Amino acid sequence: MSFDYDLFVIGGGSGGVRAARVAAAEGVKVALAEEDRYGGTCVIRGCVPKKLMVFASEYSGIVEDAQAYGWDIKPGAFDWDVFKGKLNAELDRLEGIYRNLLANSGVETFDLRAKMVDAHTVELADGSRKSAKHILLAMGGRPVWPEIPGSELGISSNEIFHLEKLPENILIVGGGYIACEFAGIMNGLGVKTTQYYRGAQILRGFDDEARGLVCEEMCQRGVDVHLGTNILEMRKEGDKIWVKATNGDERLFDQVMFATGRTPNTDNMGLEDIGVALGRKGEVLVDDYSQTGVPSVFAVGDVTDRVNLTPVAIREGMAFVETVFKGNPTTVDHDLIPTAIFTQPEMGTVGLSEEQAREVEPIEVFATSFKPMQQSFAGRAERVLMKLIVSQASRKVLGCHIVAPGAGEMIQLAGIAVKMGATKEDFDRTVAVHPTMSEEIVTMKAPVRRS
Repeated sequence: MSFDYDLFVIGGGSGGVRAARVAAAEGVKVALAEEDRYGGTCVIRGCVPKKLMVFASEYSGIVEDAQAYGWDIKPGAFDWDVFKGKLNAELDRLEGIYRNLLANSGVETFDLRAKMVDAHTVELADGSRKSAKHILLAMGGRPVWPEIPGSELGISSNEIFHLEKLPENILIVGGGYIACEFAGIMNGLGVKTTQYYRGAQILRGFDDEARGLVCEEMCQRGVDVHLGTNILEMRKEGDKIWVKATNGDERLFDQVMFATGRTPNTDNMGLEDIGVALGRKGEVLVDDYSQTGVPSVFAVGDVTDRVNLTPVAIREGMAFVETVFKGNPTTVDHDLIPTAIFTQPEMGTVGLSEEQAREVEPIEVFATSFKPMQQSFAGRAERVLMKLIVSQASRKVLGCHIVAPGAGEMIQLAGIAVKMGATKEDFDRTVAVHPTMSEEIVTMKAPVRRS
């Protein structure tokens, strides 16, 4: 049987684009359909614009520090329009790069929504149908709205980049990394920021001591965090939004942003009709090789809800090409993935939290918390945390947790050591780089606790 293409990719984000390009480089005939902008969540409405907003929001504190160091400079006002114009230009540039990468690789692209018709056929929004020997689902995910009266008045992380003007005050609902990152961003840009989270502490699933410090420092910087708190209802009141909370508060906000979870983009894709099984959250169920129960259909990235990180989607896309087109069955190792959370202060983590490790085996905990030289000199009271979780039996470092400026940069390198199976003694044998914050990772001699 002859097909229009060897591979049809649905989704032009990080995972889909990488798979399409790498396959095309092998001489495979590839097409890709994307209904929105090329680059996906990460480039267009995620990591990239978020990190640029983090940078923008940090300059307010830098000016104060500079004065403490003797610089005669005065804080000015933040111009949202100037920043937004440059941000949009940068995203346009990056999208252009993605489009060119596909075109130069020989991938045929369709700027249309695609859905499945059968195991080898997709239908585009214009009604045309395309057949392919293999189909790769890479549609990513999207934010979910809570089901409460008036929730349609709120925005999500998708819309926060496109605000006409900066609000005077904002309520952010949620306690995951997206909620916490935007609380820091908005606060740093001069917006009065309130955060509601229904749980007992933000950043559930991360190391308790580390997330506790992040929350403490966020509050010190001026974010009004309310734990154990959720929204009951919202309504429009003039040009503001009236919000009633479970703690009895009734308040008015200019904007309410929901960061209450994400869900895979599998609605109305025709997947279950052709036998592709979906999980409880609507995620595409796949095996270790990213293959669905339909042999010709594979899926990578957030649509599978495995580890929802850009570099993971890219690796899954490349492993798919190795498996299907290079005859080299390849799985992706989802263990010991280093991650950074661009809260303020930043957090980097790899491996097990203290709580997780304690459930597995007897451990030793090495930790130090201190005021870094740069901020301490400027009179700021910010604390940082360096923490290692060590197996008592094997002496391996099971987890490394850093809360500090530049924690993301540090954890990338610590991640290599942990992935290699480094022991506490390997860390100890490494000479400290002085004066740095990260030297504390190799100078902690005695455990603070054993459990």
